[in-house]
Amino acid sequence: MLESYVTPLLMSYVNKYIKNLKPTDLQLSLWGGDVVLSKLDLKLDVLEQELKLPFTFMSGHIHELRIHVPWTKLGSEPVVITINTMECILKLRDGAQDDHESGSSSTSRSVSDSSKAVAKPRRLQQASPSDPDLPPGYVQSLIRRVVNNVNIVVNNLILKYVEDDIVLSVNITSAECYTVDDMWARAFMDISAPELVLRKVINFADCTVCLDKRNASGKIEFYQDPLLYKCSFRTRLHFTYDNMNAKIPSVIKIQTMVESLKLSITDQQLPMFIRILQLVIALYYGEIGGHKDGDGEEGNSHVREAGTNLPGLDVDMETDGTSQYSSTDLYMQPVSPEEADEGWMSWAWSFVPAIVGTDESGEDELYQHRETGGSPNSTQQHTPKDPIVSIGFYCTKASITFKLTETQSESSYYSPQKVKSREVLCLEQQGITIEVLMMGEPFFNCQIGFVGCRALCLKGIMGVRDFEENMNRSEKDAVFFICGDTLNSKGMTYLTNSLFDYRSPENNGVRAEFILDATNHKETYTEIAGMQRFGAFYMDYLYTMENRSGQELEDLSTEEVVPTVQETSIKKLVVGPLDIRLHSSAVHRIFKMVTCAMDHEYEPYCKAQQETLEEIHSPAAPEVIASFEEFIPTRLTCLTLLQVSVTLSMAEFNLLHTLMPVIMGYKAAPGPVNVQVFQPIRPLPAVQFQVERVNVEHSVPMYAPELVSTISGLSQPSDNLLHHCYAHLYLKVFGFQAGLTCHDTTGNFLHLIPIIPSFSTALYGKLIQMPSYWSKRSSVPTTEFIFELPHFTAQATRAQTLLLQVIFQSWTHSMINGAPVSLSESLLNEVYKTRGVKSLGPSPTLEGSVQNLELKFCSRATVKCASGTVGAVKVCARTPVCDSAGVPS
Repeated sequence: MLESYVTPLLMSYVNKYIKNLKPTDLQLSLWGGDVVLSKLDLKLDVLEQELKLPFTFMSGHIHELRIHVPWTKLGSEPVVITINTMECILKLRDGAQDDHESGSSSTSRSVSDSSKAVAKPRRLQQASPSDPDLPPGYVQSLIRRVVNNVNIVVNNLILKYVEDDIVLSVNITSAECYTVDDMWARAFMDISAPELVLRKVINFADCTVCLDKRNASGKIEFYQDPLLYKCSFRTRLHFTYDNMNAKIPSVIKIQTMVESLKLSITDQQLPMFIRILQLVIALYYGEIGGHKDGDGEEGNSHVREAGTNLPGLDVDMETDGTSQYSSTDLYMQPVSPEEADEGWMSWAWSFVPAIVGTDESGEDELYQHRETGGSPNSTQQHTPKDPIVSIGFYCTKASITFKLTETQSESSYYSPQKVKSREVLCLEQQGITIEVLMMGEPFFNCQIGFVGCRALCLKGIMGVRDFEENMNRSEKDAVFFICGDTLNSKGMTYLTNSLFDYRSPENNGVRAEFILDATNHKETYTEIAGMQRFGAFYMDYLYTMENRSGQELEDLSTEEVVPTVQETSIKKLVVGPLDIRLHSSAVHRIFKMVTCAMDHEYEPYCKAQQETLEEIHSPAAPEVIASFEEFIPTRLTCLTLLQVSVTLSMAEFNLLHTLMPVIMGYKAAPGPVNVQVFQPIRPLPAVQFQVERVNVEHSVPMYAPELVSTISGLSQPSDNLLHHCYAHLYLKVFGFQAGLTCHDTTGNFLHLIPIIPSFSTALYGKLIQMPSYWSKRSSVPTTEFIFELPHFTAQATRAQTLLLQVIFQSWTHSMINGAPVSLSESLLNEVYKTRGVKSLGPSPTLEGSVQNLELKFCSRATVKCASGTVGAVKVCARTPVCDSAGVPS
């Protein structure tokens, strides 16, 4: 009977997550072909136990659950599971509850393990009946087809998260998951040779995200504009198997595409939005969470290394950040899945399609796989059996609009107040790509890129109507930030090799190849390659972990020492051609956003921990020091800026006196009483800074507390060991110049009048880590800086100096009515002389130059010293020679 095989498979998931179900009634309904269940409550404790996130489910309900099983066409039509109206409310777990659960984690794990042991024989008994009319090969093939073609439909999914006064809600009108063919069209498919591929699609329709503020009684007084309103996107899933008997895919690709993403943030939502981002970052770095002592991370050391904890090692979280590692534990020792708790990833793994075997051992392995979220052979770590997981997010066009809200009352006294919002700032992006590639613990890579980005002013700000519709100002005046290219000129390069690229291997029946070693990765994903694909911004984060001994873990007996590994972390960021125009409208909008972001009383998730000094009882073993000499893991960050131009125009209006006190942490001054009507100043003088290239490199030891506590205990540490106890910073600036320019009536800038001609410079600095460990080592520098400047020149005429003073005073002398300082037309004419027009003659220029400047600063525990050398200093006044037209040559 087919029912005896399919029914337990469906019931296992329903019974696991839904309360108060009678298995006999559900089984009879399934055998009839249709099940309709109403007003269901989710088993919140089961969800919390499996997800192992620092959240508590306050409630979880399903209004209606429908299951349709086409028994007569089970081999050609999918099983359809429909959920109508599902709502879950979550909150951040309290600290007391967190500590309680941490203390009883071993008990909960033992209970969980025992429950699995009890449930396992019952499931095997249900799933392994014998029927002479159904051959094993047929059952295996049929079950596989049923599992691979299940359709899941969710209508009206509501998720809410509450914290303090924050209410974040996500509402998805409909979501549907179904199987597709090689053209990504809906179909009834099976895994077959030679492709061994399964494709699925998830369509999300009308996703709305709201972020509102509630009062002390828990009610929302004013509903803000949605962060995201009715956004639809689609996800493609591509699973590749090595063979027909594989339990999990060898390659998993999950990629999401959004055509248009429009976000909207009001001034009241901005601090709450930043709070949510801080929560995500704190979760990523492990600063908060329900899993203590290294639990729930599934050995993902690429997540751990980003924080302060060693991957796979135990940390006493109640010692104010003091690590409890010994010096021999500096390098991560791989942990098997049996030793680590299963987290939310393993729960998600249980929904990955698996090929079901018919023999009892196969069912046993399948059951273990679904319960633990890993493969049956998961004890073999760091082997090719670790699946390759590729996750991608792509967006064609996105925009973030910042709004200011105003409260308006109705005419009647008892009428409710209404909130009206006004758009003031918009940030637009094109061609967004976020890609993650990982394979178990040894390899993790994340790449982020933008093709183009720009920011522009909208409407008025602080009572100044600078960009209202009746001002008739051009879009060129409104744009103050431009970076990268456009999709029209760049093309669809941001989709390269994705499931949405028709040229990708997966869309042409070819198995994709992945670069999973650091050497080939660095040679392939260079700065030039990143800029060719994107153009505005490119980030490449690479974490690798290699076995230093070269011996596979499964070849070692349990009595042998687990080999140490070499960890590397490299983050490269490249910013393409960048043009920033800081005029009054842009500066006031940016500062207004900063003041709105600071308008909150939220406590930080993780407070700064005071550095504690541990007594070193015994020196480190010689083999530990030898391993340090061979390799010490570091985190390297490289930032490159290309063709940067920053233009600071004279202030057309200045109301910074109302914003700067808030930014500086003081009480805000009273707002302006009277603001004059805005009149653009043309021509508008400006100071422009240009730089051809900026390189920044920052390196820091990956596990500074453990390294420093060991090295500081040595009487004479080597230069190599001391070098790795510092955080190092290298700064190189090429082709920097500054000068005066002017914004004319056509919206363009005139040619640059150099005040500081092009020059290059470099800065090196290093800072000791954990300085309290070195307080008694007076010979060890704690801080050191070296600054080099081959040549530097500054030159200006009297008129240029006066114009620079006018620009400076327009920003520093705030007027209550916002009126700008006076600007003399004759001064502008003297500075910006028109070529070909005779003048009285060139003005004398005062020039000062410095050559071969080198400055050094060093700080030790008991002394500070500084030194410097100068090759030459010159100050002179000169008058350029003019040609026949009166133009300086």
